Order: sequence, then structure tokens, then C-alpha cells
Amino acid sequence: MFTYFEKRLDPYPAAEPRLPPNGFFAFLWACTEGLRGKILAMALLTAAMSAFEALLFAMLGRIVDWLGNQVPARLWEERGTTLMWLGIALAASIAVVALQTIVKHQTLAVNLPMRLRWNFHRLMLGQSMAFYQDEFAGRITAKVMQTALAVRETVFVLADVLVAMGVYVATMIVLAAVLDRQLMLPFAIWLVLYVAMLFFFVPRLGKIGKAQADARAMMTGRITDAYTNIATVKLFSHAHREAGFARAAMQDFMATGYGQMRLVSAFEIANHTLSMGLTAGMAGMGLWLWSQGAVGVGAVAAATAMALRLQGMSHWIMWEMTSLFENIGTVQDGMKTLSRPRTVLDAPDAATLAVPRGEVRFEHVSFRYGLDPGEGGRRVIDDLTLTVAPGEKIGLVGRSGAGKSTLVNLLLRFHDLESGRILIDGQDIAHVTQDSLRAHIGMVTQDTSLLHRSVSDNIAYGQPDASAAAIRGAAERAEAHDFVQALGDPNGRRGYEAHVGERGVKLSGGQRQRIAIARVMLKDAPILLLDEATSALDSEVEAAIQASLYRLMEGKTVIAIAHRLSTIAAMDRLIVLDQGRVVEQGDHHTLLARGGLYARLWAHQSGGFLGEDDDEDDGVGPGLPGESYSARRTVTTTRQPVAGKLELSSTQEEPAP
Repeated sequence: MFTYFEKRLDPYPAAEPRLPPNGFFAFLWACTEGLRGKILAMALLTAAMSAFEALLFAMLGRIVDWLGNQVPARLWEERGTTLMWLGIALAASIAVVALQTIVKHQTLAVNLPMRLRWNFHRLMLGQSMAFYQDEFAGRITAKVMQTALAVRETVFVLADVLVAMGVYVATMIVLAAVLDRQLMLPFAIWLVLYVAMLFFFVPRLGKIGKAQADARAMMTGRITDAYTNIATVKLFSHAHREAGFARAAMQDFMATGYGQMRLVSAFEIANHTLSMGLTAGMAGMGLWLWSQGAVGVGAVAAATAMALRLQGMSHWIMWEMTSLFENIGTVQDGMKTLSRPRTVLDAPDAATLAVPRGEVRFEHVSFRYGLDPGEGGRRVIDDLTLTVAPGEKIGLVGRSGAGKSTLVNLLLRFHDLESGRILIDGQDIAHVTQDSLRAHIGMVTQDTSLLHRSVSDNIAYGQPDASAAAIRGAAERAEAHDFVQALGDPNGRRGYEAHVGERGVKLSGGQRQRIAIARVMLKDAPILLLDEATSALDSEVEAAIQASLYRLMEGKTVIAIAHRLSTIAAMDRLIVLDQGRVVEQGDHHTLLARGGLYARLWAHQSGGFLGEDDDEDDGVGPGLPGESYSARRTVTTTRQPVAGKLELSSTQEEPAP
């Protein structure tokens, strides 16, 4: 039976989640989509339970009257039918309670928050890169997890607790009026004062609950940030500094907790005072009416019992209201993140990208980060036009901040353009789906990010349905197979099943790069982007990685970025960017002969590190497979100490004349 009810709600709906509105009740309504029938069923069952409980007290009052006036020997003869129906009603109430409990706990308690986490998580995965640059990863995670639970608790209080209280109070007032209208007076006074108390405390609890949710999210974010960057923390010996940083957030959170508990204490004292007043008032009014002959003993007993039950319920309601407004604060805090509109969206009629050739064209592209044109922010890309032919391999060159990485990110559509358009084989990337666009692009970056999963899972990320043989083949082509075979983890997994740690921390930089290259090789996309793919590696590791990269580039359209110009000097064409514009383009020798920005950058790297002269060195790095760089000569330049200064000795390769 439990399994049947647990399967009445699918926690993982296939339909794409819609962005929830940024208003509390509208957000709550959106979160209950597909669940409202079950929530209504729970509320109706709760109402039936509460009404029956109040009626039961009234029935017990009648039984007290019977016992006072009934001849014991004739009780069953005269009251047997009524008592039988009372027994049937009690049995039925057990069934109602059981059904309400099962609907609440088996159908909703686990499935509802999991369904929300599933939808929230998919919404966050669809957010732009700019969104993640502005938020703590730990803060986003906390909001996904905590908001789902807070929505569940809020729904339970509204549809279960408040319904139970409301129906019980309403039924009690009606029954008191039936017994004697004067018995309504203590209930009416209590109800007015109780509502006034709620109006006083509830907004304050809501305000402090929201502040507490903000403080909790900040505390979680700071702690998670320290764990995420633990290598930096240890490198600078800042464990105590980070502890102090977290402590400040903990102090803020604790201050909101103290404020909340002060309100709760005052709320509880006021509630207890009202409850005692209700019990005394009902008992006193009942006794007075009895002394006047207006009601019987049973009415006094029933009214007093209902008041005592209401006293207990009011304490329960008080704690539930405290929890409710803490959860409302959590939901309102989560809404700021979970309801934030996406900035990069697929067009309504977006098509699937097809790449038969691999031509990439930038047409009058302009872009700036986070600033409206009227705010005067400098364009990172300024009216840039560039065409990359199918199969052509180009290098992007320029000073830091020239717009190289931004141009690559725009091609991936991590951001939308301010003006202009980008086309792949004649298709505007703004009019195709983001998934199909990125499915046709492979990328290797300087900061290779691996998932804390097996080596096999990381390589297959480029092609999830790849066979074990295909995964191994990609690793072999990337020269990763040998070291992968020797890997192991604390759980006894070895080789391709070994887990690599968060972001791949258990591997060296070169090993991470080779797995990243294997991943892109397996993906085999027609367009390849290399963003400082080897800049963080030493020369020996870089040489091994370069060989893998050359194999990776075969037959693809390639756009490469490197500050170390020797690694891309052999590209078909070099594009020199400055302040978001193309200022030079051509091959290595042409640009050196021109004596412009590229020549100056080359001189600084190849011979002018110490500023002794501006001699140009036109040596280039190793060429691409199949390029006309097979005839090479090695030029060894030894710079002797001058005026007591230690100079560099370097060996460079360049094409033979």
C-alpha cells in the first residue's frame, strides 16, 4: 500500500520547468503545479478529521448527560443504536486519519521537495555564465536545497495545520452556540485576541525569518567558498583569516536567531496566557450557566474539554506559525535566485544547427560586459568582422583584455551580442538552439575542469553513449592511457574507473589536460577552440600535449588563443586584436615584416624580456601536421652577461628560408 501511494507522484517530470514568478504566492502556486489535486485531498481529509474531533467532544458531553440520567440496566437498550453508530464513526475516523497520513507522508513529504529540486536544478543549469560569475556556487546549491524544503513545509502548514485549526475552531463555535449561545462569548473573545496576537507577531516573525534566511545563505556561501578554494587558503596560510570571515557570517546568523527567539518567547507567553484565559472562561461560563439551570453537566464537560483541546492546538499552531514564517523567509530569499530571468534564451523558433563545412563568420560584432551603452562602458568587442574558412586554423593574439577570450565565449553564445551577428555555415547562432550549437564545438581551456567522477565518465562527457573501446581509443590518442592505467582511488577503484577528485585535483596539470583533450577527441566536433590550452604547463609537458593537440586539430576549423606566441605562430593565419578590434592579420612572417603590434609582442617574448633591444626573432613553434614546416633549422641564441646582468640562453625553431 505504501508503495502504491509513493508512486502517485512523479518526482522527475520530463517537461521542461517554467521560470517561476517573482511573487510569494504566485511562486508557491507555480511550485504546486501538478500537485494541487493531492494537496487538496490532504486538506479535505484534514478538515474531516478536525470536524469529527470537535463533534466527538460534543458527543462525549451527551454521554455524560446520559450517565447522569440513565438507568444503568437500560443503557444498551435505550442508547445501544446511538453508541453503535458512534463506534462506526470512530472506526471511520481511523480510516480517514490513515488515508490523510499516507497522502501527506507517502505521496507528498518526499516527492514534493525532490520534484522541486529537480525543477530548480534544471532551471539553474539553463542560466547563463554571467549568472554563475555573480553568485557563490554554494549559495546557489543552498537555495536549491533549502527552498524546496521550505516550500513543502509552507504547503503543509497552509493545507494541513491551518485547515485543521480553522475547521476545529469553526466547529467548536457552532457547537457552543447549539449548547447555549452564551458559551460562544469566551470563544469569541479568545478568537479576537488570538487573531490580534497573530497580526502583531507574524509580520515580525516573517521579517526576522527573511533576515535569517539571508544570513544563512551568506554563511553557507562563505564556508563553501573557503572549501572550494582550499588550495589558495593553504597557500597563503589564511585558515585563521577564513575562519574569522566565516565567524562574522555566523555571528550575523546567530544575531538573527536571537532576535527570532525573543519574538518566539514573547509569542509563547502571550499564547499561553490567552489559552489559560480561554479554559478558565469556558469552565466559569459553563458552571454559571449550569448553576442557572441553562445547561446540563454534559454541556459544561464538552465545552471545557473543547477549550482544553484548543489550548493544546494553539501551542501547536504557535510553533507552526514560527516555522511558517521562517520558511516564508527562506522561500522569499530563494526566489531572488530561482526566479531570476535567464539572459541567454533560445529563440522560440530556434532550429538545430547543422555544420557540413565549418565556416565561422563574425559580422560587425560588438559587445560589452554588464553595462548598458548609455552608461559609457568600454566595448570589449567593437564592430569586429572576421571570417574563418572551413578547416582553417587561426590564432588570436593580443594584449590581456584585448577581447580574445570574449570572442570565443561569444561564439559559444555564453553571452548575447550588443550588435552584429555570428554565423556558422551561414546560420545565425542566435537562431539555433544552444545545445546544438555547443554540440558542434569542442574546447580545451587553460583551467581544465573535471567532474568528481571516474576517468571514463570524464572522457565520455563529450559523447555519453561511447563504448569502453572508444573511450580507451581517445585516451590513447591523447597519450593518457598509460597514466590512467596506473590511477587508483581510496575506494579501490582503478584505471578508468578511478575517481579524479573535485575538479580533478588528484591529477597533475598535464594529466588533466590530456583527459580534456581525450574528451574533445571523443566528441569529435567540427569546430575546435583552444583557449590557453598549454599556458599553465612546463615546457616538457607542453611538448607532449602539443603533439596531442595537433592530432586533435586535424580536419577541423580551429580558433586558438595563446599568450605564448610560439605555440600558435605556425597557424594558417594570426588575428591580432587590440581594444576589441582586428588591427592586423596574416601569417607569422608577414606580421613580423610589417613591424606592428604582433612584431612588438614577438620581440618581447623571444628576445626582449629584459628590454636590451628590439631585435625581431622570427622563430616559430612547431607546425601543424601536414603544413609546410617540415624543413626546419634550429637557431640557438646565447646572450652573454652584460654589465653584470644575467641574460637568457634560449633555443628556438623557425622555418628554413
